[in-house]
Amino acid sequence: MSSPLSNELYPNSPPLDSRSLDLRRLVVNALDGGGRGHLGSSMSLIEVLRVLYDDVLRHQPQVPNWEGRDRCILSKGHGCLALYAILSEHGYFARNEMRTFCHFDSLLGGHPERGKIPGVEASTGALGHGLSIGIGMAIAARIKGRDTRVFVVMGDGEINEGSVWEAAMAAAKHQLSNLTAIVDYNKLQSYGRLSDVLDVEPLADKWEAFGFATAECDGHDVSALRDLLCEPLSDDKPTMIIAHTVKGKGVPFAENEPEWHHKSRVQSDQIEAMYAAFLEAADA
Repeated sequence: MSSPLSNELYPNSPPLDSRSLDLRRLVVNALDGGGRGHLGSSMSLIEVLRVLYDDVLRHQPQVPNWEGRDRCILSKGHGCLALYAILSEHGYFARNEMRTFCHFDSLLGGHPERGKIPGVEASTGALGHGLSIGIGMAIAARIKGRDTRVFVVMGDGEINEGSVWEAAMAAAKHQLSNLTAIVDYNKLQSYGRLSDVLDVEPLADKWEAFGFATAECDGHDVSALRDLLCEPLSDDKPTMIIAHTVKGKGVPFAENEPEWHHKSRVQSDQIEAMYAAFLEAADA
């Protein structure tokens, strides 16, 4: 049996508010400027990253490498448009940079690059590495006596990678309560449903068996995400939050459509339809 998509699991998901719609407009602005990008993979992430950067992370945009900051690694680097949107909103770089996405001389490429883009903690894109990097950061924080937290945001297709589960065992062994992993569980990957490509269910049971304190929520419910992310779930285990999301959330014709995982050419009428969808949602 195929696992249900997230909008079937959470039929009463709260409507997108003005903050979420504004972030989506920034993503579409970048998509329009670059003419390409991972729309579906970015739209499912926005509320997760919004809550982290607005409400949870200790960070200083004017001092991106402040040692006392919490770390957030976007392991599913192809969802970078969502990360760029929230970083620009917090002043890590100017909002007008979004329009230059994927231009030859742009700050913003198709995957995040540490050392080039302020606020990016790890260069990601080769999937399955972010959790291992996060474990290193969490152990380093413990050794140095810092009370900083480390967050790693992964894709559900990404966790098909064996390296994720090797890392999970290490995180549990070291009792990394300062580490929180989040799975963007939109149940679609680049060419089909996760349940058809390589099913990961029972997902919560797997993470619990690997030694994580685990919880699930609607990944577009800002209040629910806040409640789960503000504090670790355990004093002696790493935390796993399974965020049930909708791929392409906020763009009706792209929602739950694998063809919108990535577009190498986006038409002007499609861009206009996206902006129109946000206006309609704002007026609802």
